[in-house]
Amino acid sequence: MAAVAREALGEVRLVWLRYLPHIQIHEPVALVHASPGNLWRAPMLTASDEDLQAAYGPLGQAVVVYGHIHLPYVRACCGTVTVANSGSVGRPHDGDPRASYLLVDDALPEIRRVEHDIEREVKRLADSAFPHGEWVAKILVSGRFQMP
Repeated sequence: MAAVAREALGEVRLVWLRYLPHIQIHEPVALVHASPGNLWRAPMLTASDEDLQAAYGPLGQAVVVYGHIHLPYVRACCGTVTVANSGSVGRPHDGDPRASYLLVDDALPEIRRVEHDIEREVKRLADSAFPHGEWVAKILVSGRFQMP
């Protein structure tokens, strides 16, 4: 799947993506893909407050938003930082197949959900040559990650 995605993006967009900052800070909010210093390792929804504080507290912001795990939630940790996961517009993994995004208004994060035409997306996958399309379709319909 990654090879097909890289080809579709093209080299110019890939270079642009490579040079994006790994951490964005817009006080009082910090944004990371997974965790500071690692784009692919992130605390799960079940992480303790102490683990979340250890991962995101050093960013020094009142709110930290990350994505990577596709599980939307908002949680105040140890009274010093609110950690939020935006979920996923395309593939939330919490059992709710609606698109998930995070709205941060006045430093208050809130999960939002939006209906979308999942049947149309499943048909597009079936009609495309996208690798593992059936597997991705199952995830879209169920709203849960499943092993292939």
